[in-house]
Amino acid sequence: MESPQKFNNSKEVIAFLAESFPHCFSVEGDARPLKIGIFQDLAARLEDDERVSKTMLRSTLRHYTNSWRYLYSIKEGEYRVDLDGNNDEVIEKEHAEHAKQQLEESKAKAAEKRKARQQQAKAEGKDGARRSNNKPAGRKPSKNGTKSQNNRPSKTPPPKLTEADITRGTQVTVKLGKAPMPAVITDVAKDGIHVQLDTGMVVKVNSEALRLARSKRS
Repeated sequence: MESPQKFNNSKEVIAFLAESFPHCFSVEGDARPLKIGIFQDLAARLEDDERVSKTMLRSTLRHYTNSWRYLYSIKEGEYRVDLDGNNDEVIEKEHAEHAKQQLEESKAKAAEKRKARQQQAKAEGKDGARRSNNKPAGRKPSKNGTKSQNNRPSKTPPPKLTEADITRGTQVTVKLGKAPMPAVITDVAKDGIHVQLDTGMVVKVNSEALRLARSKRS
């Protein structure tokens, strides 16, 4: 009998945990604060499951608890939950303040990255314009209507998603602000498509806001 296929990344493990422990983990909506020491409980419950190693499990928990969605859930006075959704310890003020600080720092880093990408794109645009202005003039169109060799086609825009692309796990980019952000489709519903950003935040959008990620293009 073949061994079950191991999970390849944290997103697959989070989806598995949300399915196995729905009262504790989730892939969208409000997250629930986790019991301190939840890793040991998971390791014991999943001891015989060959699909997820302890190393991958630890990495996944770190990814999950560092997401904006999870950090939002850490509020003073709220209860942490165990794997079955039972209330555990109450969140202390110190823990709530630490989560708030982590969230603010993470948002600031994300804003800096967006600003850097925008400045880089702006600089590349100016540089391209300067190179274009410094080029020698192209040949004028001949009387028979032949176009100048400098009239090159513009860059092909990213392709829209087809029905076959709109499935869980598809890598996409989503337009939430000025710059598109990388994401992965986590769920497809009648009222919209749920995607998870690299930050961990899950948002609902329509297909018009999505494009195939660069790695998916032909």
